[in-house]
Amino acid sequence: MARTEIQAINSFYRLDSLNFINLKGFYEIIWSLVPILALVLGIITGVLVIVWLEREISAGIQQRIGPEYAGPLGILQALADGTKLLFKENLLPSRGDARLFSIGPSVAVVAILLSYSVIPFGYHLVLADLSIGVFLWIAISSIAPVGLLMSGYGSNNKYSFLGGLRAAAQSISYEIPLTLCVLSISLLSNSSSTVDIVEAQSKYGFWGWNLWRQPIGFIIFLISALAECERLPFDLPEAEEELVAGYQTEYSGIKFGLFYIASYLNLLVSSLFVTILYFGGWNLSIPYLFIPDIFDINKVGKVFGTIISIFITLSKTYLFLFIPIATRWTLPRLRMDQLLNLGWKFLLPISLGNLLLTTSSQLLSL
Repeated sequence: MARTEIQAINSFYRLDSLNFINLKGFYEIIWSLVPILALVLGIITGVLVIVWLEREISAGIQQRIGPEYAGPLGILQALADGTKLLFKENLLPSRGDARLFSIGPSVAVVAILLSYSVIPFGYHLVLADLSIGVFLWIAISSIAPVGLLMSGYGSNNKYSFLGGLRAAAQSISYEIPLTLCVLSISLLSNSSSTVDIVEAQSKYGFWGWNLWRQPIGFIIFLISALAECERLPFDLPEAEEELVAGYQTEYSGIKFGLFYIASYLNLLVSSLFVTILYFGGWNLSIPYLFIPDIFDINKVGKVFGTIISIFITLSKTYLFLFIPIATRWTLPRLRMDQLLNLGWKFLLPISLGNLLLTTSSQLLSL
């Protein structure tokens, strides 16, 4: 009888310990998902702000009234438009490839979302601090045009297919100059980690930005980023006058909304990388003042410093966003031959020369 009671007690404690371990593992999984959910929520909010900014700036340029009824100053207009798309009918082309047609928008959005994992929004506030962070972004961003090509091919529409082909050709043409500019920044910073690149610009404040050390690279990066985002004057894959709506022609409902979100996600991630690579990231623009040195005193100081670093990063990003937004409503669209000539015959040789100069200066400084 005593042995039976002891076995029962042991089995009870064993079950209790197993339940505790399972509960502990469950909490660990939940806490590991919190940063990802916070990042996704912040990205969605950032996209809504960009859409509102673009509508307000375009209204000012065209001297008309922008959104004003949905929420204060019309800031909820983008949310209302997204909700409307959720309730629209989701159509499939009768003779198209349903699998490619359905997967294409998701591939484009997921590829761009993964790029945010290597962006440092503040001091050590990065989802994945990798030694190849900037090149991981370039590798991941090259997947998005594959999704556009899948969408164009799966639509069984000549305009959609031409739009997908244009997106692929445009990505190949401008990915190489952009990569060469990033390689020049990596040589200057002696690292390909996004965190290390930001810290390398911290010593001299405003004058330590890579913008002043790489002015040619900055201009090439800006043009290439606009082409990667398919913004005017580089929106040939979805040129309305030529291709109806390009690879988006056959889409409706939430799938059309995914393309809309993907374009602004790409614009935001490109602007964030401009801030990180050329504008000093989260650093203050005051020489010899580094945020961790000021606020890394106690836990309250660390939290306050993190909030300030996020504010600085986002302020620089949204100030830079005025350039691509104003460009869209100012410049005319290029022809396809002009776009390819600009990428292959102009930007590529200049970016190669810039890389050669950067390499030579680094070798001479050894």
